[in-house]
Amino acid sequence: MRVFSNTVQNVINRDVIDFFVLIKLSFATQTYYLSSLPYDVTYNEDVYTANSGILEYDSPKFSSVVDRESYRIVATDFFDEFKEEIEYNVVGRDVEVRAGFFDSNNQPILNTSDVLLIYKGQVDSPGIVNDFDTKIVTFEGTSPMSDLDIINSFIASKDGMDQKSSTDTSFDKIYGDAVIRLKWGKI
Repeated sequence: MRVFSNTVQNVINRDVIDFFVLIKLSFATQTYYLSSLPYDVTYNEDVYTANSGILEYDSPKFSSVVDRESYRIVATDFFDEFKEEIEYNVVGRDVEVRAGFFDSNNQPILNTSDVLLIYKGQVDSPGIVNDFDTKIVTFEGTSPMSDLDIINSFIASKDGMDQKSSTDTSFDKIYGDAVIRLKWGKI
């Protein structure tokens, strides 16, 4: 069960909940700090940029079963920064998405204990759509269970083992003319 701070619990108990997101993209050439707020905010000593072009993001999903759900972030690429990052290869780079709330005075609550981590993973499949008016970038993050889809093949041969370890001799005679006598069953 997830435990919330008293401040967050009080916000959750309200009739209407206003929230914002903070997105941290740790890419190859730089780390991007994006905010859905209309003004810059500092969270955990990092400045999250206002009007950063965030168009869409998935809402958090709580699941009681093991699944392979992914997380999508869609943004406008104003200055071709994300295009360059994708060309440089963003697959496997870290993504963090946090949700923050507003207090009763409509000010963002930015204490580290009051901002919730709603997604943490790596970019799995980036994409760009350019319709000559706008350039839209999509970053799809992997789920922690995405490795369930992975297919690892291993060749049971001397050459196959040499790719793993050149000092391991366990497969040296697997296709050779070696005769092995095994006692089968009870002795």
